[in-house]
Amino acid sequence: MTKSKFKSGFVAIVGRPNVGKSTLMNQVIGQKIAIMSDKPQTTRNKIHGVYTTNEMQIVFLDTPGIHKRQSKLGDFMNTTALNTLGEVEAVLFLVDAAEGLGGGDRFIIEKLKDLSTPVILVLNKIDRVEPEALLPLIEEYSKLHDFAEIVPISAMLGNNVNTLLEQLGKYLPEGPQYYPEDQITDHPEQFVCAELIREKILHMTREEVPHSIAVTIEDMRVQDNGVVYVGAVIFVERDSQKGIIIGKQGAMLKEVGKRARMDIERLLGSKIFLELWVKVKKDWRNQERILKDLGFHKDA
Repeated sequence: MTKSKFKSGFVAIVGRPNVGKSTLMNQVIGQKIAIMSDKPQTTRNKIHGVYTTNEMQIVFLDTPGIHKRQSKLGDFMNTTALNTLGEVEAVLFLVDAAEGLGGGDRFIIEKLKDLSTPVILVLNKIDRVEPEALLPLIEEYSKLHDFAEIVPISAMLGNNVNTLLEQLGKYLPEGPQYYPEDQITDHPEQFVCAELIREKILHMTREEVPHSIAVTIEDMRVQDNGVVYVGAVIFVERDSQKGIIIGKQGAMLKEVGKRARMDIERLLGSKIFLELWVKVKKDWRNQERILKDLGFHKDA
């Protein structure tokens, strides 16, 4: 294909929390850039993932799950997700086929009705659904919106993901290659490292902790011995949460560091020395100044 025929564009992935948006992003890109957890509201910022072939380049925006707000952070997450829809060539509306049509899906569909952008319905987790149950589910969703395409997939297993990418290619205009072919995200390495640390905490802590944490990278540099030093601060809202994350004799924090270090070394392709601190910022999710300091603002 000649250079003039190269296609490119931006695609938003939207859906209610915990339907597999980050899993799909990572499956397409082939490397972990968006964190995964079974807890809702895992993704807080738009994650830009870049998929490039000889014929096209798709820049994916993995938005926060649209949900009923409970804090100013929740407002930020909803606003981020909805604003993204007006900035793209196509929207992937991801739903959980195993759970079926719910109130959260209906809420998002109402938002999608105002769009002129093509919306592709993606039924995820088909590996957990009997094949004969898919057609009635597709009919149920089709009654609520005129979707440009409907594609059933399993993001976790990779089933039918290539078909989804082929369908997306039909909606991309001719355009430039925005990023080098070997670049998979436009987020700085510090951002991805912080997200990997937060993922480990989400996996290892109880219900009262996950949404009360934020992670920032305070220092990142290559030392004389070639080892990359990474210093990170984990923010929580209460002293009791700090105790949980540190754990008895520091055991929890040590395990978080061990697991995060392995992922960060794979990301950077070099040995790292990871140092973690835990600090309390009371009620940070409802304080606009702190949210901005931590990167949760409209231009993030």
